Amino acid sequence: MKFMRSLDCTHWEWATCPTAWKWQHHRGDHEGPTLILQALVSQDLWIWHAYFGMTGAKNDIVFLQSSGLLNDVIDGVVPSTSFYANDVEYKYGYYLVDGVYPEWATLVKSLSCPNDEKRLYYKKKQESARKDVERAFSVLKKRWSIIAQPSRILEKSKKRNITYTCIILHNMILEDSGRAFCGESYEEDNQPTNPLLTYAKKEVIQVSIRDRDTHHNLRADLTKHLWFYREQEGDGAYFF
Repeated sequence: MKFMRSLDCTHWEWATCPTAWKWQHHRGDHEGPTLILQALVSQDLWIWHAYFGMTGAKNDIVFLQSSGLLNDVIDGVVPSTSFYANDVEYKYGYYLVDGVYPEWATLVKSLSCPNDEKRLYYKKKQESARKDVERAFSVLKKRWSIIAQPSRILEKSKKRNITYTCIILHNMILEDSGRAFCGESYEEDNQPTNPLLTYAKKEVIQVSIRDRDTHHNLRADLTKHLWFYREQEGDGAYFF
């Protein structure tokens, strides 16, 4: 992909969550009930996708399946994202994620137990690049304390509007300051026409983007790709 994007979720604590709903919004790794924000972030911290409002008891996998993040890919209405890694062509782009996410062809995870120098280097570069989304969450919360503090707003719709407003303003600040450099990947000339895919073709795409074998093959090819460019450019080699 021309520009990498990292995917992750963050929680916004809901201090005034109704008692009857608390069991739906409370997860063991958080002190109280929360609502979840899923975001897709590029290296310049531009937020390309945001989905807010799912109950805090859900995990990232359930959120991924509910958010519709990959719907445009399945519907065939996104610009071409095919690319080569280690001289092997891959039809769809990928997002950098942490270990909790499933092994899909469109998700690139780290390695839990790398056993050689190449894999150790891949792990280092993947985990370094994936921190873009965590940095974006940190910037959002530092910029607008309303989403950093436990919310006392009763209505979910108001919390959703506040969250999306903060994200829009965040992107506007990046653009106005000249720090947004990923916008060119969605120029009007690159926008595809809707191919009106049949249900059967959409099913084929859906199976393809969730293919586990492709996930492992892509990770292996990216490992070789990174190692090759490290030998060419040194340790400063770009992830992909």
